[in-house]
Amino acid sequence: MRVLGIETSCDETGVALFDSERGLVADALYSQVAMHADYGGVVPELASRDHTRRLLPLIQQVLDEAGLARHELDGIAYTAGPGLVGALMVGASTAHGMARALGIPVLGVHHMEGHLLAPMLEDEPPAFPFVALLVSGGHTQLVEVRGLGRYRLLGESVDDAAGEAFDKAAKMLGLDYPGGPHVARLAETGDPGRFRFPRPMTDRPGLDFSFSGLKTHTLTAIRELEAAGNLDDQARADVARAFEEAVVDTLVIKCRRALDATGLKRLVVAGGVSANVRLRERLERETDKRGARAYYPRGRFCTDNGAMIAYVGAQRLLAGEHDDTGIMKAVPRWPMDSLEAPAGT
Repeated sequence: MRVLGIETSCDETGVALFDSERGLVADALYSQVAMHADYGGVVPELASRDHTRRLLPLIQQVLDEAGLARHELDGIAYTAGPGLVGALMVGASTAHGMARALGIPVLGVHHMEGHLLAPMLEDEPPAFPFVALLVSGGHTQLVEVRGLGRYRLLGESVDDAAGEAFDKAAKMLGLDYPGGPHVARLAETGDPGRFRFPRPMTDRPGLDFSFSGLKTHTLTAIRELEAAGNLDDQARADVARAFEEAVVDTLVIKCRRALDATGLKRLVVAGGVSANVRLRERLERETDKRGARAYYPRGRFCTDNGAMIAYVGAQRLLAGEHDDTGIMKAVPRWPMDSLEAPAGT
């Protein structure tokens, strides 16, 4: 089955073609980061307009790369949520319009299920069951995964997501948007012994996260340095290092607890923050110690992309799922634990 995947949930326009027999055939991505950087964050109206400009040319680019005509597609999958409603509508309306014209099934896919299963696109994908850490700008969740649609939420952030906290810390430090890569680069020259920031919610049982207190602690440290006239380049790097280590330690501690609680030996890490080098190094050491293994998507599939949507769409379309005729889905808030396994699987 040849499935076109469309991702337009936020600030990246992603398109890909997945073949259930050949795997990922082609993919293309356009990032709006440069456009939104001028505003320090995503402007929803600008995001929607840019998706409208970019989507059809990207679809044609992917089809050309795959050597296929539109009538050779067997199905279309699109991100139905969660995300920015205007951006979601661009992908949904395009997918439904194409599917109706071609007479093929169309399916709205959960954005986080795409991230969750992105490592399935790799040469050595994880086998079910596994624990997944979904860590991005909008979500921080631990999920027990028993199969497609068989998910149990173990813990999630009660306030800021980890990626959102990185963006806010970057803004405090005068760094560009998106903040994660900039904070990580600055932290490389930081002194790990100068500051120690709290590891939130690790002093109590449970698998939930909270990063708002860490954000406040970071702001307080910066203001104290400013008041003393000591906020130079080295101090900024030291703060970035302390912040990054606090986030990484927190995520690692919670992953360790999740593996212990489930007894599983496979850990999937996905979402934009999964590209953080220090996080990957720490999780590799942690899983090695316990005879477990960590799995990640390749770098370009850590952030939003069409390939993960095409993959999930193909699995669910093959199982017989599809949208009702003429009913588009655009769901800004969509809990992942509301998903179900395909009927009969």
